[in-house]
Amino acid sequence: MDASQQINAFQEFFELNYQAEILETTRKGETHLTIDFKKLSEFSPEISEQILDDPIEALKAAQIAIEQLNLQESQKEFHIRLKNIPESQRVDIRDIRSNHISKLLEIRGIVRQKSDVRPQVTSAKFECPACNNIIPILQVEQKFREPSRCGCGRKGKFYLIDKELVDAQKIVLEESPDELDGGEQPKRISIFLKNDLVSPISEKKTNPGSKILITGVVNEVPIPSRDGGKLTRFDLLVDVNYVEPMQEDFSQIDVNPQEVKKIKELSKNPRIYDMLIQSLAPSIYGYELVKQALLFQLFGGNRKVRSDGVATRGDTHILLVGDPGAGKSQLLTRMSKIAPKARFVSGKGASGAGLTASVVKDEFLGGWALEAGALVLANKGLCMIDELDKMTKEDRSAMHEALEQQTVTINKANIQATLRSETTVLAAANPKYGRFDPFETIPKQIDLPSTLLNRFDLIFPIRDIPHKDRDGDMAKFILSLHKNIDLLKGKEEIDSDLFKKYISYAKQRVRPVLTDEAIEEIQNYYVNMRNSSQEGEYSAIPISPRQLEALIRLAEASAKIRLSDKVTIIDAKKAIDLVHHCLSQIGLDPSTGKIDIDRISGGTTASERSSMHLIKEIISELEKEIGGDQPIPVDEIMRVCKQKGISEEKVNEIIEKLNRTGDIFTPRPGFIKKM
Repeated sequence: MDASQQINAFQEFFELNYQAEILETTRKGETHLTIDFKKLSEFSPEISEQILDDPIEALKAAQIAIEQLNLQESQKEFHIRLKNIPESQRVDIRDIRSNHISKLLEIRGIVRQKSDVRPQVTSAKFECPACNNIIPILQVEQKFREPSRCGCGRKGKFYLIDKELVDAQKIVLEESPDELDGGEQPKRISIFLKNDLVSPISEKKTNPGSKILITGVVNEVPIPSRDGGKLTRFDLLVDVNYVEPMQEDFSQIDVNPQEVKKIKELSKNPRIYDMLIQSLAPSIYGYELVKQALLFQLFGGNRKVRSDGVATRGDTHILLVGDPGAGKSQLLTRMSKIAPKARFVSGKGASGAGLTASVVKDEFLGGWALEAGALVLANKGLCMIDELDKMTKEDRSAMHEALEQQTVTINKANIQATLRSETTVLAAANPKYGRFDPFETIPKQIDLPSTLLNRFDLIFPIRDIPHKDRDGDMAKFILSLHKNIDLLKGKEEIDSDLFKKYISYAKQRVRPVLTDEAIEEIQNYYVNMRNSSQEGEYSAIPISPRQLEALIRLAEASAKIRLSDKVTIIDAKKAIDLVHHCLSQIGLDPSTGKIDIDRISGGTTASERSSMHLIKEIISELEKEIGGDQPIPVDEIMRVCKQKGISEEKVNEIIEKLNRTGDIFTPRPGFIKKM
């Protein structure tokens, strides 16, 4: 089929299938049209075959065909974008070879680096000073080309009178880790975007960390040698025709009218909470309260930016601490499958730079460039961090700003940048000594700083305690899953695709506001908890303002599940139940039987502070009795403390603490002295 036949065939195809779309795009002032390759192959198998083999010429014919359909003069520079090309054209980055050059291919991967959008010359016009002849030169290589000679015989020194520019951008596309075998290192390829593919709307699709599908033509690029010539080896560059995001955040997911109708019907169902919990992780037995918390985490609260510029996060962070083999990692993996945009990282395999951001050498523009880490790449999504306790202290400290302020600030190698990290974090950690001890404070059992623990709204201890009936049911459930892998089909009351769209719709459209009844319920709980143990000088603080904010976020998430624009007293009670469950599980002081927030944050509990104060007073009194210069026998302190009802074990523990803080020192064994 020659060029004129191709143009006529394309004109007929556009008139039959895309007449309305062409008129609409012209009216909007757009310069591109996306066509479905399946429709084209049904219309003419010959022309579709020609596009796959020689895409540059065939697409040029399609462009001429559209320009001849009497469009406005200003809209003539039209670009044809092709989607749904055959599966046979799909190639992995590592499998691209020389025989793929100049062919139309489909490539999938994750955006790793992205240069700035810069103008590029596509053609230039030169004037000959001798005969005033105009010489057009197409700029197809990386180096700017000038004419070597004119028809009149003149060589060199021509005037540049005009040049055509297009917006262009280079991106590094890397293979997705879920498509690799074993220990293979992911391969990379440079891809080239221009025209409408770098418009502000399109550019959001190609942010670093996004998983995208591209349709494009593979071209060879000469590698310049040091002496200015060309090497025999060539590099590869994909000239992109069409980009489609594969992993979107909730704001990019499209929900059609039929699905909206279905979602609204579901939200009115009185069993909606149970239905969503059942569909959240059907392959994991039990943990109803944990699943409810994870459900609330997926929906999230409202991010609020006040008039003074201070933003309050709407994301709920959850930490699961517990015995090995209790299903924590499985819960995290399932959440990564169901969240609209998710990233999964694991303890030892994650560094501070890998979580936040790192500064790398920019191969394209020279100088330095930012490469975003997991918490930034999962912006407006969910980041699962497994084995949090196995991370080094320095790497964990990088998370503090990202969890509360929801930004990542970088000041390295002349780069001062603040990246957005509006990411919900779900983390899992194991106890330091293998199994969970309910009578020991959380910070003593896991190597997590109190400042990091404080940033988690809910901390769930997951205990593996033998129980005859429950163990029997769990074993039966797990064994039946292994016997029949399709057992869960139909058990999900809401399938994963609709689940994602339900979350997306709720987060896009619903911003619930607290009602007076809900405010009163939360306020009463908070005030009653704060004042429930006002005994003596060192009273326990059962709840802090951080938990109050957590209550608001959870109550808003509960309202979003019902697609309600008001947070009612029912939502407030659900939030209170979750927070109170976590506080009573991990914040209970065994010596007083009351909740103390300091048990969670890793500080000294109120009962310990009271005992410490008492022992300090005893040491001061004994110092006066014995004489200021003489050391005090520990046995004498033990005798006085025993009379006051303080155990020997407690005294030893507090003396050790006072030694570490530098309040006292041990001049010789069995004796202490105040500093």
